[in-house]
Parts: sequence; C-alpha cells; structure tokens
Amino acid sequence: MAGTKERRIALVTDSTASLTAACVAELGVTVVPVQVIIGATVYDDEVATPEMVATALKEWTPVSTSRPNPSTFLEAYEKAAADGATEVLSIHLSGELSGTAESARLAAREAGDKGIKVTVVDSRQAAFALGYAVRAAAAVIGSGGSVRKAVKAARSVSDGSHTIFYVDTLEYLRRGGRVTTVAALLGGALAVKPLLHVHEGRIETLEKVRTAGKALARVEELTVAHAAALADSLGDDVRVQVTIGHLASPDRAAVLAEKIGHRLEQQLAGDVQVGEIGAVLGAHVGPGMIAAVIAPAL
Repeated sequence: MAGTKERRIALVTDSTASLTAACVAELGVTVVPVQVIIGATVYDDEVATPEMVATALKEWTPVSTSRPNPSTFLEAYEKAAADGATEVLSIHLSGELSGTAESARLAAREAGDKGIKVTVVDSRQAAFALGYAVRAAAAVIGSGGSVRKAVKAARSVSDGSHTIFYVDTLEYLRRGGRVTTVAALLGGALAVKPLLHVHEGRIETLEKVRTAGKALARVEELTVAHAAALADSLGDDVRVQVTIGHLASPDRAAVLAEKIGHRLEQQLAGDVQVGEIGAVLGAHVGPGMIAAVIAPAL
C-alpha cells in the first residue's frame, strides 16, 4: 500500500549470549553489556576478560555481577528507532538467573510510552543456548519474517536446548547465590564433582560423580542422549548444533568437542564449536568449568 512505512525489526540481546564480535556484526544485533565487578572496579562484560575473572577468583578477590540498568536498554531501543526500526525484539538471559530481562521489560514500557514497540523475551536459557535462540530469531528477521515468527523460532530453539556443565567446585556458584551453602559444603566434604544443568531457567544439580574424568564422560553421554531425544521429538532428520564452553580450560574443552563431534557426526548441522564463556558467567562458575550446549538447528 502506498505510504505504508516499511517494517524493520531491530534485534537486541545481552552479553551473556556469548556471541562473537563477528557474529554480532553478521546478525546486526545490538548487545547490551551485563557488568562484572572485580574488587571495587566495575567492568562491562566485553571489557573484563575471562582471564581477569579466573585470576580474581583464584586469588579470592571479590567478584560479583550486576544487571544492566533499564536506562541502558532504553538507550538501545531509542537508538534502534532513530536508525529506522519500527519494532524491537529483545531476547535475554533467564529471569531465574538474573534481573536482566526485568530491566529490559521496564525499559520496554518506557519505550512504549514514546511510541517504540518493544517485545521482550526471557529465553529461560544462558550463554550459548541464549546465543542459539538469538541466531534463530535473526534468521527469521533476515528473511523478512515478523516479530511473532521470530519469537516462535527463538522459543523453539530455546525449548529444545540443553546445557549440561561440570564445575570443579560449587563454591563460586554458592558465592553468587546460585546454589545453597549446604549443597556447596556437602559437595566439598564428599569430594563430589557435580554435574549441573539449566532446567526451567534455573541451575539444578543433575548428577554427582567422584572424578573430573567421569564427569566429562557423563557430559558427553548426556549430550549424545539429548540429540537422540531431539530426533525422537522433532524427527530423525533434525540437525543439531553444539558448542563446548569453558573457563580457563581450553584443552579439556577441545577434547570433549572432538569426542562429541565424532559421535554426532551424522546429526550435526556444522562443526562442534568451542568457546570461552564471558566474564559475567565465568564469575559464577569459576575456572575449570566445562559445558556442552546442544540445540536443534531449525
């Protein structure tokens, strides 16, 4: 229809999505930084390096994180509108783990008062699983799809994702309030190597094993099992995407990636990726963390 303004959808996420700079540029997504506080200094997630966090944790320097202020999100939404966007889709870290999505919602309400339409999605995921959801939404938007279709794609990938991770100790999760003091002390006393996963947006204990080697073997087995479960639910032709995340443990991550890649060779949509998680997430899991993130490739 003549005179109708062309719809342009801007995509926003937060830095815990663990997207590379190249991916951010390719997708055209705006990344709002979550902050990490090391000692008395506040850094944006992309400024503080994983190495800085790992060193601080090992030295018992206080490390904490802070969600973005609503004003930071509002600035991102206003800039998107000024650049020609008629709608904004904002996809974020699980609200069970952070107040980031709530900050986005507060900003979205204020943006709405200014005539900027913003849809906020709580992915119920974190790290690379959030990144996969953002990629799915970007693919829909890139092909001319609506916000509704982009949200549906993001939720489909998010709902089908599974993050399984191993930590050397529960101490860092305890410091951040992600597990109870009792659970952390019990794990330390029994020399248990915990396997955890993201379930319904929360970090929960999955299994407990006695050695790091057994823990990583179970991460491999559970990732392969989830690929089979996706095939059962979505069809045998479903392809999967896998990322092995780590903090200060690249060698173990590379070995796990090779093993999983070999076992899922026929089902993979591409190579198994290996990436170090950002400073904010690293602050909660600590050095030595290994994660396997598997998601359907829609």
